[in-house]
Amino acid sequence: MSEMIDIIVDSQTYKVENGSLLIDLLIREKIKVPYFCYHESLGADGNCRMCMVEIEGQKRPQIACDTLVKPGMEIRSTGANIEKVRTNILELELINHPVDCPICDQAGECSLQDFYMDYGLHNTKVTIAQKVKHNKHIDLGSNVMLDQERCVLCARCTRFTDQITHTHELGIIGRGDEARVSTMPGRKLDNPYAMNVVDLCPVGALTSKDFRFTQRVWFLKTANSVCHGCAKGCNIYIDHNIMKYKDDVIYRFRPRRNDAVNGFFMCDEGRLSYKELQENRLISPLLNGEEIDEKEAIVKAKNLIEKCKNEITIIIDANLYTEEIEAILAFAKELGARVCSPKEIYMDESFQDDLLRCANRAANAQTIERLGIDTNEPNPSNLIINFNHPQDFKATSLISFLTHNRPCSGLSLPIAAYSENEGTLTNIDGITQKCEKAVYKNKPIPTILEYLQKVRA
Repeated sequence: MSEMIDIIVDSQTYKVENGSLLIDLLIREKIKVPYFCYHESLGADGNCRMCMVEIEGQKRPQIACDTLVKPGMEIRSTGANIEKVRTNILELELINHPVDCPICDQAGECSLQDFYMDYGLHNTKVTIAQKVKHNKHIDLGSNVMLDQERCVLCARCTRFTDQITHTHELGIIGRGDEARVSTMPGRKLDNPYAMNVVDLCPVGALTSKDFRFTQRVWFLKTANSVCHGCAKGCNIYIDHNIMKYKDDVIYRFRPRRNDAVNGFFMCDEGRLSYKELQENRLISPLLNGEEIDEKEAIVKAKNLIEKCKNEITIIIDANLYTEEIEAILAFAKELGARVCSPKEIYMDESFQDDLLRCANRAANAQTIERLGIDTNEPNPSNLIINFNHPQDFKATSLISFLTHNRPCSGLSLPIAAYSENEGTLTNIDGITQKCEKAVYKNKPIPTILEYLQKVRA
């Protein structure tokens, strides 16, 4: 174990690992220091010079992202002198920056805006007409747009493609005022994690084509959840909003930091899966494709279950929450029904990689395994009750509880999607995680637990 030492920051003593980066302590203790280029997943780069602090005994301010702590250090993160230094550096960053805030997607969550309000507010010495112009709205590929004029050359994006994905599509070309981020000649940004550069960008230089001009971020509400794209269980933020006279809509998924699971990142397929989650939803009960009333559907379901008792097979989707799976098992026990969750349909070896993507595409497959549920194909049955399993099944009678429309004979009842519900999932590494309810529909669709109560009544 590394030696723990005491250092003093702004007259307060902190315990910290000897030889660790000073900026990590400042971030962890929420001591306000501005920075653009530093990121915990990418390490120090030291090019933006914004994270200046004063260190007792040093002749001039030092950057916190390249300062290793040692015993007895005394640091000042505030004061007129250091704030004047930050103001001067920020003025250099802003010399050629366009006045794009009113139309920029990053407005409201932009580090440059925040730092300007804290350390800027200077009288500009360069007019808009004198600013160096670069190219705008460049399609880099992989749903990422680049505005070279807004870039502060923090190099987070280029370091991401070098250090994390090892695909090396991005680089900084030119010198001085002509320096800019670009793709390598003849190449596009093309890797399964490319959209993470949008999250890494501290300003509005890299934006998502998918999210551009759809919502102002200050209108969005955020819930903590878990991606259902595979068994890895990457932690996400679900950003959603109810516009006037409209329903609650998800506008984007963003990765949420969890060092034990996904770190800071998520794959692009998982990030864009919010679209499929909301499209082609089943919203009304159907009987052989024809819409029927919910009360009538519940009566028909009860009658079928009573008629076929002891000849029922229940199929469980391995993406359901643990609480739902356990409730279904209790229901199956009451009916004397067989239970299974066929595994083969979830397996996709082509999806797997060495970063975050897992070959098992079921978010709660570990719970299915832990509860000893049969993962083989079901035997022929008089009645199959399918709780949102993606596979199609044939039986004399069929009751399907589904989130989305799909060709289905028999009785189909709509259920709430995972974003409209709450519960827990256990990922492939055995880590159990909570998902909050994010979306509140004007006309809520019942959850599985609510349907089970209605069927039992």
